[in-house]
Amino acid sequence: MDDSFPHTPPGAKIIDGPMEDKSPNLPHDEPDPASLPPHSLDGRVHTLARAVRRARLDNAEQSEALIDLRLAEITRLEIVQEALGDLFQQIPKECDIFDLAISPGEHPRLFIDYLGFIEMHHDKRVYCFLQDTRYGRIKICESDRVDPIVAAVTDYVAHRLVEREKALTIDYASGGYALLKARSSQVTDKKSEGAFWKIYLHLCELLSASCFLFLLIIIGQWFYRASGAN
Repeated sequence: MDDSFPHTPPGAKIIDGPMEDKSPNLPHDEPDPASLPPHSLDGRVHTLARAVRRARLDNAEQSEALIDLRLAEITRLEIVQEALGDLFQQIPKECDIFDLAISPGEHPRLFIDYLGFIEMHHDKRVYCFLQDTRYGRIKICESDRVDPIVAAVTDYVAHRLVEREKALTIDYASGGYALLKARSSQVTDKKSEGAFWKIYLHLCELLSASCFLFLLIIIGQWFYRASGAN
C-alpha cells in the first residue's frame, strides 16, 4: 500500500489534479469608492456623492446649531424684558418715544427706543446695551448679569425723559410754537395774495384783449363805409 495518500474510506475515488469549484456563482459586491482610481469616472462620481452627503449633513448640523443659538439669545433677552416691565409701567402714557420689544432676526435685539437696544455679545452670554448716535454706535453698558443692564436702562430712560421735557419747554416757553404758527399764517397770506394778483392780471389781460378786438371792429367798419362812399 502506497503511503503517499492519506487514508480514504473504501469506495472513494482519488482524482489527480486540482479540484473543480462546484460552488454557485455569487454576485460581486459593489466596488469600494476608496479603491477606485480617483481619475476614473466611477471614482469621481462616488467621491462627489460622498462629498454632497457630507456637505448636507454639515449644513443641517450648522442650521440646527444656529437655530439653537438664536433661541437661546431670544430667551436671554426675554429675561431682561421681563425685568424691565416695572420700569416701563412707570413711564407716562403720553410719552410714546419708548417701545420695549424684541426683534427676532439674524441678530435678536431688545429695543428700548428707536436709538437704544440690547443684544448678546459674540459669546452669547454677555449683554450689551448700545445706542446709535450721530457719531456712531456707542456702548453704554456690558455685563453678564441682568441687574447692571436694568440699572443702565433705568438711567437711560430717565435722561431721555429729561431731554423730552427740555425740548417741550423750549418749544412752548420760547415761543417756538407761536413762531411756527405765525410763519405758517404768513405763508398762507402770501399764497392768498399771490392767487389774488394772478386773478387780477388775468382779468386785465382779458379786458385788454376785448378792447383791442372792439377797436379793430370799429376801424374795420369805418374803412368799409369810407370805401363804399367813394
